[in-house]
Amino acid sequence: MPTPTVVLVHGAFTDASSYQPVTKGLLDSGIPVVAVAVPNRSLIGDAALVRAFVETIAGSVLLVGHSYGGAVITEAGTAPNVVALLYLAGYALAEGESIAQLQGRFPDSDLPDALIQTPFPATEHSAGGMDVSVDPSEFASVLAADVDPGVASVLAVSQRPVAAAAFAEPATTAAWRARPTWAVLCTADRGILPQVQRFGYERAGAAIREVDSSNLVMLSQPAVVVDVIREVVGALG
Repeated sequence: MPTPTVVLVHGAFTDASSYQPVTKGLLDSGIPVVAVAVPNRSLIGDAALVRAFVETIAGSVLLVGHSYGGAVITEAGTAPNVVALLYLAGYALAEGESIAQLQGRFPDSDLPDALIQTPFPATEHSAGGMDVSVDPSEFASVLAADVDPGVASVLAVSQRPVAAAAFAEPATTAAWRARPTWAVLCTADRGILPQVQRFGYERAGAAIREVDSSNLVMLSQPAVVVDVIREVVGALG
């Protein structure tokens, strides 16, 4: 089987550049990779855009989702050329379940108290609403405690907000039911608690690797993420 293209889907509060060390590691390994830009406007809309992009790729795809991006790949991963899923500190939702509902099964993490909501106006093309970002003064401690402080400080002031409505939007499908699934569980994550990750991963029947990492594992331990991706690619081959 030809090596699948790895499609990296970022989460809330970051963009595709958050995968930079992992992207480079995969390129250096000769593994085809693309890090896509996600609008972070709505779960279903974001997933539709990711799926449409995935379907333009010739050949098979390993779809990787970080944090909110995990919810996105749960929905988008039913694209016919997706052969496997990999969650990184992500939300593995079930059909009819929203991020808020999954989170609601467990105690709050440090994230809710660190969030800032900012209104964005309606336009002729979209309704207005509330954008959600992380207080820059809290960003490192909640999401990036083990990331280089200089990198974390830049991330804190260059966030890609997510529309608040995305957290309440239920998934319409769960791609993990029909795709082999792997997951990285970040045991030091203060944004998405480890028990939230574990619940979703075990329900999905994922092969789980536990890592002592903050939420931004692709920046704190990129070599581990690249190693897991190589493992998945090897298993698919």
